[in-house]
Formats: sequence, structure tokens, C-alpha cells
Amino acid sequence: MDAARLLAVLRPHFEATGARWMLAGGFAVAAWGSARTTLDLDLVVDEGPRDALVPRIVAEGFEVCNDAEGFTNLQHPDPALGRLDLLWVKGETSRQLFEAATSRSGPDAKPILVPKPEHLIAMKLRAIQSRAARVIRDGPDLQHLLGLPGIDHNEVRGYFEKAGLAELYDRLKTPL
Repeated sequence: MDAARLLAVLRPHFEATGARWMLAGGFAVAAWGSARTTLDLDLVVDEGPRDALVPRIVAEGFEVCNDAEGFTNLQHPDPALGRLDLLWVKGETSRQLFEAATSRSGPDAKPILVPKPEHLIAMKLRAIQSRAARVIRDGPDLQHLLGLPGIDHNEVRGYFEKAGLAELYDRLKTPL
């Protein structure tokens, strides 16, 4: 996957529809200094312009694989553009995520919004809740994020507890 090329395709559509968006998933963790590789691009997008945005992306050759409340998965036949996962947020969740987001250097070397580490952790915990086996892939990401300077461990511990994963927090915080 060529994330820089994919972002070059997507950015004009976000701008034209006024969609607020930011990195998520592996590229967001990488923006926080992890050496993690990923095969898809995950983006958090404010749900407001969803009905205008998805057809524009489909017009670029993407096929909708799954479109449900909260997310849309798309695939492009060109492997360089690959898989795109849009995580839709609205209301208070959207407000909190975008207000706390920070600008980092994206895969295309342009400034791009990324969730604060605490919010990335919360997203990864939701993914683990929906599929426990994801802890194998997401555990190292969580450990990296937990080790970042300035992280609010009280906030993060609350996310782990709310997800029923308090013991995972304890394991990840313990150095190997």
C-alpha cells in the first residue's frame, strides 16, 4: 500500500465535502513513533458528510466491502491504494476526538491530525473487545503508546477498566 498516494486521492474529497478527519490505526501509532507496519489505512471521520463523501471515494474506483453503523470498509483494485477503513464518529465523541487531536507528520510527509495517545488506546481497546484475538496485534501498539512521555495513566486505566481489561493494563505496564 502507498499511503501517501492514497491520501493524495482522498484529501480533495475531504476538503470538498468539509469532512473533518484524522489518522487512526497503525499509521496513527506510527505517527507517535512506533515502527509498526500496516496493510490498510484507517481514518476517523466526522459522520456529518458521510452521504456526500462515500460516493466520491467510490467514484475513485473503490468498492464498498462493508458499510455499517460506525464504519465503512472499502477496497481498491490497485494494491497501491488497497484497503481503506473509515471509522465514523459523531456528536460528543467527535467533538472530544477532534478537540484533543494533534498535528503530526503523516505518511505523505504533510501535516495530518492524529488522535491523542489516550484516545488511540481507547480505540484499540474497543477493537480488542469486539475480537479478543486482536490483542496479539494491538498489544505492542498499546505498550508503545503507554510508554509515551506525558500520557495520562489515570485516563488510560479508566479506559482499560471500562473495557473490562484492567489486568491487560497491568501486564502491558510491567516491563519485560
